Amino acid sequence: MTDETKKNGTDEQIKETVLDLEAEMDAAAAEDIAEEAQPEPDPLEVLKAENEKQRDQLLRLAAEMENLRRRTARDVKDAKAYAVTAFARDMLGVSDNLRRALDAIPEDKRTEEIKGFIEGVEMTERSMLSGLERHGVKKIEAEGARFDPNIHQAMFEVPNPEIPSNTVVQVVQAGYMIGERVLRPAMVGVSKGGPKAEQPAATEADKSE
Repeated sequence: MTDETKKNGTDEQIKETVLDLEAEMDAAAAEDIAEEAQPEPDPLEVLKAENEKQRDQLLRLAAEMENLRRRTARDVKDAKAYAVTAFARDMLGVSDNLRRALDAIPEDKRTEEIKGFIEGVEMTERSMLSGLERHGVKKIEAEGARFDPNIHQAMFEVPNPEIPSNTVVQVVQAGYMIGERVLRPAMVGVSKGGPKAEQPAATEADKSE
């Protein structure tokens, strides 16, 4: 390769390098022009956007605090309503024993000599149940009602074609509620063999579901 050829090759490389530099400079200049062409953001609009963002955060925080307040109030209410659950269940056992003691006295043995004793036991039983009721414990009125496995416990079936099936015909042991919860289900005898008890009429809301 001659010196002339080398010189020509070098010149071509220099030209290409110069062209590449000019292209890069033109691209950078175009970017600068585009950036300069963009309008400056309006400070008022920026402030409005920031205020809206802060407002949304405050609203979410307020909603969370309200939900927390409601949950806390509900927990406190439940704690007050059901704090005596174990104690109430024990007291029902005592009341049952008082009733068994009264039922164990035959009618012919209820003489004037023990009349005062019987009345005292009955008064104690009533006073105990009344005290429990003041704390939210209420008796389940089961006899004659349709059998409900949520609040009744079936102990036996009573064949009776004259009474609708699944009707409570005898209460072996009274059941009780505390607030909206079952403290103790009622132990009952349920009718069998009669016509099916009528179902409650469906409401419009039920039909829509």
